Amino acid sequence: QVNLVESGGDSVQAGGSLRLSCAASGDTSKTGCMGWFRLAPGKEREGVAAINNFAMTNYAESVKGRFTISKDNAKNTLYLQMNSLKPEDTAMYYCAAHFCIGHIILWGDGSYENWGQGTQVTVSA
Repeated sequence: QVNLVESGGDSVQAGGSLRLSCAASGDTSKTGCMGWFRLAPGKEREGVAAINNFAMTNYAESVKGRFTISKDNAKNTLYLQMNSLKPEDTAMYYCAAHFCIGHIILWGDGSYENWGQGTQVTVSA
């Protein structure tokens, strides 16, 4: 079992920046693939960014060029640097983790077994 705890969510104005963190503990062998998802009111949960053991990444089109996902394996921590934030980025952000090998990047919330409780990001116009 992997325990994931997100932090860093806040309320900011449009154009601002935030860095989300996700600390993993427990069976960290199951954190080879990790991702960030978000859930906004009235919308379905969507993938934001994902990363694998080889630091290969994937991003949703809506955040490309603005968000950067990274992972510090020594600290068992996942990050999401969010720049040029927009009101439409307002959502609860969740990190997720799953065991994986090779060069695959998991995408889609059905691919992940372990989830955090989320951290709220609110962007005002």
